[in-house]
Amino acid sequence: DIPLDRALDPRPRSARVANDVDSKKKTAKDEGGIVETIKVVVQALLIALVIRTLLFQPFNIPSGSLIPTLLIGDYLFVSKYTYGYSKHSIPFSPPLFSGRVWAAEPKRGDIAVFKLPTDNSTDYIKRVIGLPGERIQMIDGILHINNQPVKRERIADFVTTDNWGRSAPAIQYRETLPNGVSHNIIEREGDKGTFDNTPVFVVPPGHFFMMGDNRDNSLDSRDRSVGFVPFENFVGRAEIIFFSIEDGESAWKIWEWPWTVRWNRLFSAIK
Repeated sequence: DIPLDRALDPRPRSARVANDVDSKKKTAKDEGGIVETIKVVVQALLIALVIRTLLFQPFNIPSGSLIPTLLIGDYLFVSKYTYGYSKHSIPFSPPLFSGRVWAAEPKRGDIAVFKLPTDNSTDYIKRVIGLPGERIQMIDGILHINNQPVKRERIADFVTTDNWGRSAPAIQYRETLPNGVSHNIIEREGDKGTFDNTPVFVVPPGHFFMMGDNRDNSLDSRDRSVGFVPFENFVGRAEIIFFSIEDGESAWKIWEWPWTVRWNRLFSAIK
């Protein structure tokens, strides 16, 4: 039997055959194009996953606990390889292995991202202050490490904003840790804030004591809801600010960037 469309086609048989061949080639080409597109997308996703897992992961700063070093609206890259890799280096922290591989312990003064020890899932970012075995205490706003006060020098006030959007100067110090790392801290409430006088914290082996630079507005190792951070919970070290936008502004509103982006903070190293 001859299909009706073939029977009614006045063209010679050779022409019909050639047309069928061209149609099959076009269909195969279209299918090949779709397959190639899928391959490219899958490869791109795999490359992004490898970079995110092994090299760098982007984070944004949603709170002011590290003011004046990091501001709300900063976007930064965190190096995943600096401290080696744990299960928390992988998205969703699958329990593939315990501990760390290619481990290198955090250094005092590093700003690091870690998983909150109480739930092992929430990302926190603070500064490494206390190392395993050390004694940490705050006395009248002054940090003490192993019973020795850490040097701090009063510098010009840092201007912040209060809950109503008004300018509010905060007392600012230049603090120098025992290993020579210097950074700025602020005291919104002077030296009489909630965590300006604490008991002595003895850092357990394999753990670290983390603090924010905004000393009166930082939920950190001084509070039991955070506590000491296990080495395994470290995700990586904050390296560079690649984008920054004013607090309360939307990064997706590109047309507002000329006056909402903090251009002077772009591509600045984090110390």
